[in-house]
Amino acid sequence: MPKSRAIAVAIVAILAVAVGGFVVYDQVLRGDSAAALALPTAAPTTQASAATPDAGTTGAPGAAATSGTTTDGSVAGTWNVTTGSLAGYRVREQLANLPAESDAVGRTDQVSGSITVQTSGDKTTLTAGALTVDTTSISSDKSMRDNRMRNEGLQTESFPTATFKLTAPVDVPAAALAGTASDVTLTGDLTLHGVTKSVSIPAKAQLVNGVVSVAGSLSFPLSDYSITAPNVGGFIVSIEDTGTLEFLVNFTKA
Repeated sequence: MPKSRAIAVAIVAILAVAVGGFVVYDQVLRGDSAAALALPTAAPTTQASAATPDAGTTGAPGAAATSGTTTDGSVAGTWNVTTGSLAGYRVREQLANLPAESDAVGRTDQVSGSITVQTSGDKTTLTAGALTVDTTSISSDKSMRDNRMRNEGLQTESFPTATFKLTAPVDVPAAALAGTASDVTLTGDLTLHGVTKSVSIPAKAQLVNGVVSVAGSLSFPLSDYSITAPNVGGFIVSIEDTGTLEFLVNFTKA
């Protein structure tokens, strides 16, 4: 075969593989845009409240929260995770060296755990807290991506849970107890993909109609948790080495 023809055939083959890889990425893996998790603008769902936050969005539409109340008028005690809670990941995908047009977002409502609140005079403190997320139930908008996460990336078959345990007390702002979204920092041990690291997570909290809601996110190098990118069909359909953990967790008093 003449050299020029061989070169032409090679170029065509490379283009065919490239186009095929893009089709796989575009039709199977590329994610849809999803708003970051944030505090609801109306009271979360409980037996005493009918408003429901919109899962996977910034919160449910409705009247803005204006007051923080509990059934017995006291916030001291144990609070358990309740309905409307969500946790998951956000990562930027790439095909070879081309940036993706959107993030890949996976979430689950399988979140459990509790927090402990103490009061002393006018001071309210979050003294303990532990959360567990069932990573096997995390889903995105693409089933192929979710299937690959079982043995690649998060490797959920080997690491079926992710946990966070508070290791430092948190002063709860008075404004949060009055129903206003307020900044807090959650310092604790995050265990993900079998690796535990101490982290400080910026978050917002509020108490509305007997429900404590806490929303936040943490971006970190995936290599910190020994997470590597998957590949598809010889092309590297990868994620950048920075991922984001997102959560919106609602609590009701035990």
